[in-house]
Amino acid sequence: MLIPFPFTDLSASKVRPAVIVSNFSQGEDIIVAFISSLKHRTQKTDIVLNSHDKDFSKTGLKIDSVIKTGKLATLDKKIILGEIGEVSMDIEKEINKKIKILFGL
Repeated sequence: MLIPFPFTDLSASKVRPAVIVSNFSQGEDIIVAFISSLKHRTQKTDIVLNSHDKDFSKTGLKIDSVIKTGKLATLDKKIILGEIGEVSMDIEKEINKKIKILFGL
């Protein structure tokens, strides 16, 4: 999905791809992790999405990217600008593992 993702200092936002990590069925909020290009140094809680991976084309991303599970935001569903793709079940499992690492679970 594409969303206006806030900068950490809340000074502005930038439209970025993101993945839903929690979708509260009884509310208007979602928790998302933002996706960035693979230009930056990765952290132990990041998940690399390589364009050569078999399921990469399903993501809707254009270049090698990284899911930043350390960059989470709770946002209103209404600000979703559109859907671009989906991640595989393997990536969903990896997201769950990385979030557990992030929170020390």
